[in-house]
Amino acid sequence: MNEDFLAQRLAKRKEQGLLRSLKLNEGLIDFCSNDYLGFANSGELHSLIAHFPVPPQHTVLGSRGSRLLAGNTAFAEELEQFIADFHRAESGLIFNSGYDANAGFFAAVPRKGDIVLYDELIHASVHDGIRMSKVAAISFLHNNIEDLREKLEGINESKPDSQEVFVAVESVYSMDGDLAALSAFSETCENFNARLIVDEAHATGIIGKEGKGLVNELGLEKKVFARLHTFGKALGTHGAILLGSKLLRSYLINFARPFIYSTALPYPALVAIRCAYELLPKADQQRSQLMQLIIQFKKEMKLMTGFEVLESSSPIQSVIIPGNERVRKVAESLQEAGFDVRPIVAPTVPAGRERLRICLHAYNTEEEVKKLFGNLMAFGAR
Repeated sequence: MNEDFLAQRLAKRKEQGLLRSLKLNEGLIDFCSNDYLGFANSGELHSLIAHFPVPPQHTVLGSRGSRLLAGNTAFAEELEQFIADFHRAESGLIFNSGYDANAGFFAAVPRKGDIVLYDELIHASVHDGIRMSKVAAISFLHNNIEDLREKLEGINESKPDSQEVFVAVESVYSMDGDLAALSAFSETCENFNARLIVDEAHATGIIGKEGKGLVNELGLEKKVFARLHTFGKALGTHGAILLGSKLLRSYLINFARPFIYSTALPYPALVAIRCAYELLPKADQQRSQLMQLIIQFKKEMKLMTGFEVLESSSPIQSVIIPGNERVRKVAESLQEAGFDVRPIVAPTVPAGRERLRICLHAYNTEEEVKKLFGNLMAFGAR
């Protein structure tokens, strides 16, 4: 079968400097992954999972179907409520990934005639969900309360009673690493009767007491319409949960297509999630070590010249190196020196804002951070 059309499209993408490929950077010092607390390689978590009591009805490894068919279990429902209670929410629904959860929510909940306002740096999964819902969508300037307020005022001037308005933000932004001005966003949404949705993917496990997230840390649980927590980052496992009311959970079961038509997570995956949540409150030492490394990183960056660094108090630190080709060369140089640092290129980020996305972890050391900076400075001096 002739596949020239695929080759032509890939060739064009390569000419544009946008070609992606999978890499195996094994044996390098990890400054790339989202495993912020080191749970993915945690011996304690592995032991909890291995010794978790398995009821006879869960000896089958596969889930055997969607949750609406053969894939639902009492354990899955108990886990959802366990996680909801942990984050002080009324209810929750597990999805197979954060992408599925965001896309499913924004494709199903906002309906024709509604409006979604979203931070211009919101995750791609939200964009895809909005496109599937075909609702009106308006971006506002990143973390800019005034711009959001102005847009809400414009909407309210001619808003029909039946129209719902949703506002989508991330508590910690996946590419810039900065935190949302969440209290101000919550107050603004309350003033304009808009429903706030918060993606807590990169805050889960890191921000707040016991890593419960920024919404919990600020006491905004009752003022947020829906929250997304993912398990594949600081929790070191896989999947995601949407938290909200029991009514929202029932609605998503009926209308969120990624939930309806996906094979459910199997029992071993659910056990891993449960065990990670049991370990999370005990991870204060890891969170403390991580915060110390963030402080060190920020101090080191102040001594560097020739690089722009985005302000961030999270494990995600971005060093701006404009140009897809240039940032790739810097990343390759660091990889050759033994550091797993990856370039983030346009169009994932705006042209001219290409960057090294450096992720810090509880298992990184101060010496590793110093060596990383030494190599980065050496490249900048060329």
